[in-house]
Amino acid sequence: MKPISKERLAHLRKQYAAGARVQLLWMDDAQAPPAGTKGTVWGVDDTGSIMVQWDNGSSLNVVYGVDSCRVIDEKSREEESQ
Repeated sequence: MKPISKERLAHLRKQYAAGARVQLLWMDDAQAPPAGTKGTVWGVDDTGSIMVQWDNGSSLNVVYGVDSCRVIDEKSREEESQ
């Protein structure tokens, strides 16, 4: 895996700030939670991997350049349903 630039790492840390809610799109791991699983970010490590506590109890990282997740805005969805 190619090293991540300082600029890209800073961007990831801003985009996936601690407390952000994410949804898993793809993870290349036999122990991966199912696609669609939601979780809470608790940080981004020095390699760019997003550290997530998944709602199903898993804590596998989203590996930079391999796996994929997206930030979700659950508050706006809750407001729309009310």
